[in-house]
Formats: sequence, C-alpha cells, structure tokens
Amino acid sequence: MPIITSANVANAIVKLVAADALPALVGNLVMGNLVNRDYEPTLAQAGDTVNVPIPPTLVANNIAEGGTVQTQNPNLGNAQIVLNTHAEATFQIPDITKVLAVPDLLKVYMQPAVVAIAERIESDLLNLYAGFTANSPVGAAGTVINESILDLAETALFSAKVPAAEPKFLVVDANTYSQMRQISRFSEFQTAGEAGLRTLIDGTIGKIKDFYVFRSQFVAKTGSAPVATHNLAFARNGIGLVVRRLPQPLPGTGAIAEYAELGSFGMRVTMSYQPNTLAQQFTVDVLYGCAVLRNNFGVQVTC
Repeated sequence: MPIITSANVANAIVKLVAADALPALVGNLVMGNLVNRDYEPTLAQAGDTVNVPIPPTLVANNIAEGGTVQTQNPNLGNAQIVLNTHAEATFQIPDITKVLAVPDLLKVYMQPAVVAIAERIESDLLNLYAGFTANSPVGAAGTVINESILDLAETALFSAKVPAAEPKFLVVDANTYSQMRQISRFSEFQTAGEAGLRTLIDGTIGKIKDFYVFRSQFVAKTGSAPVATHNLAFARNGIGLVVRRLPQPLPGTGAIAEYAELGSFGMRVTMSYQPNTLAQQFTVDVLYGCAVLRNNFGVQVTC
C-alpha cells in the first residue's frame, strides 16, 4: 500500500478538480461542440500560430482514347489560427478538507469558473460571423425570421458547394428561436407530423430546412433601433477551434497542475497556496484560438 503523504493528497485534490472541470465545460458549450476542433492538444504558448491545411480544388478531365492525362498543380490552402486567448477563472477555497469530505461542494466552487470559460469561448466563436463574406447575408435587421429566409440560407450553402453529407447548423438567439417555433408549417402536427408536435409541446425545433437548430445566449448583436442579430448558419468545417495544452508550472514553486482533456478540449487546473488569505487557490485556464476556415461554408442570418 502506498504511503499517504501531503504531496499525494495535494495531487489527488487537483486530479479531483480536473476530473469535474472538463465535462462541465463541454456541457455548457453550444458552438464549441459544433465546429471543427480536430487538432491535437499539444503544448503551446500564447501567441503561437497553428496552420490548418485546406484541401485544394481539382477538376475532372475527359481523357480521350490514346490521350494523356492533364497534370494539375493544385495549391494547398492554409488557414492560420492564432492562439491569442488565454482564458482563466480563479477561485479560493478556505477549508480544502471540507471539499474532500463533501465532494459535491467542489462542484459548487467549480461550476461558476467553468461556465465563465465556456461563455468566453462561445462568444468568441459567434463573433466570427463577420468573417463569412463569400455568401451574402440573408434577412435584415429588425425583421422576423420566416421560411423564406431559412430557405435562402440553405440555398446559399448548397450553391457554395458545401457537401450534402456534411451536417449544417443554425445557431440563433432566443428571440429568433421563438419566432421559428411559431412558423405554422413547422409547428403543427398536420403539416410537419411528429416534428411539429415536438416543436409545439417540447419547444424544441430539432431540424428545419436541413439545419440542425441550436440557440445560444451569446449570438452577436450590433447597432440600435433596430438591433441587428447576427445568427449564423454554417457547416462544421467553416470554423476551427484550436485548444492547446499550457505548460506545467516550474517545480518547487508551490503550484501543482493537472490536465483535463476530453474530445480535443484541454484545460489546466492549477492549485497553489495563498498565505495572505490562508486559502487554497485554484485556477482553471485554457489557451485557444478560433478562426474562419472556409469562407464559403457559412452565411449570416440577420434578424
């Protein structure tokens, strides 16, 4: 049996905190769970640049009998994502022994910190709406969303050659979601069947016009009278989110850190002692960057 020491207990506390941190983060994300984040969570520093290759476009040539192939020289595209956001949330626990005795108490401390980081990631992703310039925005500020606007958004992505097999998402604010639930053709059993019944009773839209619909409290809004709500329709490969591991603190500095990783998300949880307050301090932080990968894979849906 291993000997119980203060160092073992300290490491166990940090691991316990880390185990609760990441599932809570993922559970509070909408956009973060929809965009492309298939990038290894390797060690990195703030300000680093991640190069994401974009597949080139090739054409099919008709080769005549006895003819020769036509060699193409495609240029591999590249999208750069700068790791320019180091988000952190820090809190202190005066009596850490209570947390060990009552594990649910840890979640009371942890949840607000994780939610704060999730909200920051969500806002940054939704503020990328202005980067989608290849397709003209549909709708107008101050107007009510309707079936025609939704149809225009889906048509724009189809015309931009978004693969039919690739899921398409529509993330809207609360008011737009409410307006969509009131479009009669999609909220009545006699016109939309079981899906209409779910919209009417459960209040969930699910899928409409080939879009999986989600709502977020952090959809960007600009202007005044009328306010422009920049809802976003996009395919997964239109936006990239890169999360990188932060380095461990230097040995002997009195800080202990653990990593929490799940589904290409990586967070660092650091515990240190604060003599001024006689409390244990926990910092949950994440280094990330986000950017538009394919300009033609998204369209603004303005209301």
